[in-house]
Formats: sequence, C-alpha cells, structure tokens
Amino acid sequence: MVPFPRRFAPFLGFMLALLAPASLHAEQQDIAAAARGVVRVALVATDGSDAYFVGHGSGFAVAPDKVLTNAHVVELAREEKNLVIGVIPSEGTKTYGGRIIAYSPGNDLALIQLEEGSLPVSTFYAGALTDGQRVTAIGYPGTVDRAQGLGLKQLVQPLATVKTSGTISSGRASQSFDTLLHTAPLAAGNSGGPLVDDCGRVLGVNSFGSVSDGNDAEFGFAVSWREVASFLRQAGVNSLHTIVGCKSMAEADAADASLTQREAQVSEQKNRASADAREQALSKARDDAERDVITARENAMAGAAVLLALAVLGLGAGGLFYTQGKEKQATWFLGGGGALLLAALGLFFLKPSFSSIDERVKLPEDKSITSNGAFAWAGDNVCKVDLNRSRLTVSQPNDVGFNWAEGGCVNGETQYVSVGTQWQRATVPDDHNFVSTSQFDPATGTLRVQRWLPDLDTMDKIRALQKDGPIKGCGSDSERLTRIAALQSDMTALLPAQPNERIIYHCQKGRLAPADPAE
Repeated sequence: MVPFPRRFAPFLGFMLALLAPASLHAEQQDIAAAARGVVRVALVATDGSDAYFVGHGSGFAVAPDKVLTNAHVVELAREEKNLVIGVIPSEGTKTYGGRIIAYSPGNDLALIQLEEGSLPVSTFYAGALTDGQRVTAIGYPGTVDRAQGLGLKQLVQPLATVKTSGTISSGRASQSFDTLLHTAPLAAGNSGGPLVDDCGRVLGVNSFGSVSDGNDAEFGFAVSWREVASFLRQAGVNSLHTIVGCKSMAEADAADASLTQREAQVSEQKNRASADAREQALSKARDDAERDVITARENAMAGAAVLLALAVLGLGAGGLFYTQGKEKQATWFLGGGGALLLAALGLFFLKPSFSSIDERVKLPEDKSITSNGAFAWAGDNVCKVDLNRSRLTVSQPNDVGFNWAEGGCVNGETQYVSVGTQWQRATVPDDHNFVSTSQFDPATGTLRVQRWLPDLDTMDKIRALQKDGPIKGCGSDSERLTRIAALQSDMTALLPAQPNERIIYHCQKGRLAPADPAE
C-alpha cells in the first residue's frame, strides 16, 4: 500500500527501483504465467464526482473471484467509508471492484471478493524450502510507478507487473508470525504480492522489508504458506497447492534421456539373455530331436530284423508243408511269411531319416512376444504419472482413467487422430487459462501430456481457432479428423516450443473413473 500504515513504519524502508531480471535459471514462461494472476489492489477515495488515488499494494488470485493480499494494504478501507477497493489485473482491459471478506491483522492477511470478473488462480508450493533457493517477487512497486510518472488514469488500468529475484535465507522468521526471509528487492507497493519459486508456485505473501541506511543489504519478509493455508482454510477457500518439487525442463529432459538410455540397456541385456536362452533351447531341442531320430531308426531296424526272421521262418515252414503235400498249411505259412517280409521291408525303408531332425525341433513358446497393436489397450486403463520423466508445476500427480477404443476414441467422448504410430489430440478448455496436447503410444501404453499457460491475448487467438465451436464427441468422419488435426497444427504455431508442463503417464489395464488427462 502506498503509503504504508504507521504501525509498520519500524519495519519498512524498501529499496528503490533496483529491478534485476528474473534468475536465468528460472523458467521464464512459468514466472510469466504466475504473474498473470497478480493484481494491483488500489484504494481510491470518492468525493462526489471526483476520485483520488490514496495508495496501492499487490495481490493475487487464490480463487477465480477472490484475491489474497496483506491486511495493511486494505486497512484504510475498513476505517474510511469513502474508500473503494479496485482490483486491476496485469493484462486485458477490464478492472474490477472488490470488498473485504476476511481480515487478519495478526498475520497481515486479507481476502478480497471480486464484485465481478474472473482471474487466473495461483498455485502454492507446500513442500520444504531450502536455504539459498532462488525466488522471484512479483508485484507493483510504487517506486517504478513514480519513476515512470504514472498518473491516476494509468494506475487504474491493467499494467504489467514487476519481477525481482533473490534467494531464501531460512531460519529467521519474524517474531509476530511465520515468515520467509529473502533477498528479492521490494518496494512499497509490493506488499500483498506473491513470492514464487522457479516454477511459478507461490511460497509466501510479501509483507514488509528490513530497514537500511543505504549501506546495508536489505531483506524482505513474506508471510509463509503455513500462515496462508490456515487463513484460507478459515475463510472457506480451497487453495490450489502442490508438494511436487520444482525442476527445469532441461532437468526433466536429461532425466528422461538417462532413463531411456538405461531402459534401452536393460532391454538390450534382456534381449541378449533371451537370445542366449533361445540358442541354448534350440541346441537342446536339436540334441533331443537327434536322439529321438536315432532311437527311432534303431527301433525300426530292430523291428525290421525281427519281422525278417519271422518271415524267413514262415516261408521255410510253408515250403516244407508244400513238399509234404499239405497245401492248406503251406498256403497260410507262405502268405504269412510274405506279409512279414513286406512289413520288414517297409519298416526298414520307412525308418526316420537324419534329415527329419530339423522338423522335430520344438522350441518353447516365447511368452515375451505380445501384441503391440492399438487394440491391446482397448477398454479401461489406469495411467500413472512418471514423476522422474515429468515436469509438473501447477498440476497434481494424480492417476487418470483412460478408456481406449478402436479408432482413437478416449473415454467415450474425445476423438484422437492418428499420426504415424501415435494418436494425438489438442484440448482448449472453455473455462481454464491453459491449453494442452495429448499423445498416446499404443505400442508402449505411454501417454504424454504437454500443457501451456499462455497470456490472455494468445488464449483469445487460440479460442478463435474453434470458430465452429469445440470439437466434441468421437467419430472417424474425415471432417472431424481434419478439424482436430488443423486445431493442433494452428495452436502449435501460436505457442512457444517449450510447454510449462510435461506429464508422462504409463498406462496399464485397470479401472478408474475416466478423466481427461488434458484437463
């Protein structure tokens, strides 16, 4: 607030407009996305037809229609009935009125209800912080406004925020309430604005700064997440928060490449071991087949020899009976001997040959060979987030239900299009400030979701691409598939190459309530 209430004077003495750019290590897209939920909270005195700018602070949306700020920023509005609260977003053309619905001077927090309008909601980081961690303060320092010579008209119009960077200095909270000590430069007017990490998640609410005579380093104090969480809970606000650590896209890419290489090595080792095992099985099967053929040949020749001996005896007996005039007995013995002779010859000549060994080789069924076609995933699947490969900033690492049907219909209502061996779909929600692309690989059951958090102007351009309305429902008609493919192509042309989030899911058969992973 400009000016600050007197009771905060012992703490204040902010740095002037020393505006360092955000850390080179931070993902600038995430800091820019976080800034879109930051607003100027202005106090304006009304006196008949005239309006007077009394002061301002910063704030950010914790719900589409609710803004969190410092209690001292709006303190005068509680005391002076002729003051109105204006909420000015960082982009667009609209400004909104607001009223205080929760007020806690004990930890310097206040909640403003918008009279109309909707804002991008910020996400808090509820995990542990580290000493020296990079942070960025986002807000509206009054020193910059004065240096630019801004008047009342400019101050109550949407204007870009100011971002300054520093580091966390843990272990020195204020005595009045739990705070984060940091070195991001602040000035009067930053009060109520967020202190964010490199992924754009809110760590605390900037409240006050240390006093310096110009020779000492200055520090800022931000109301911690613990204080904010309790305040919002009592106010009945369900905040968005996450405990997933912040990693850069480069780190996610490196982890993905490393894991992919490791998996390739493991797969190669398995393939080599499988090939060795198969070779051993082939050798054993050939040895078994060879032994079977040799045994069968020996049995056939032994049987033929026995039959030949019996045939000789039969023929000899027949000849003897014939010389004795016993024609009937001679006929039987000569016929039997002839039959046995033919059987012996047949058994001998039809014995297995060595060339039949290859035909007898039997290998065990290779159970590792499975169908990698699209239809292997037909039906209900559960897709689990691979945190090692993913980069999540504001989304939760929740499992999603994924019902896959022939022709690329997902969850019975979203049509994917085939691109090579992959199936893809772009999503533009009607009521969210993000866009997504989903890519499903039926060969591996991998679902890859990329999400962008573009500025308002880009969002308007992307929504304009759906001039015929959202593409709803499934169907393989060429017109629908052409519209889906064109939307993804045109949307990609408007977005930066690198998304804000990349979420990698591994799917497996199972049942979970279907949920669009792109939402």
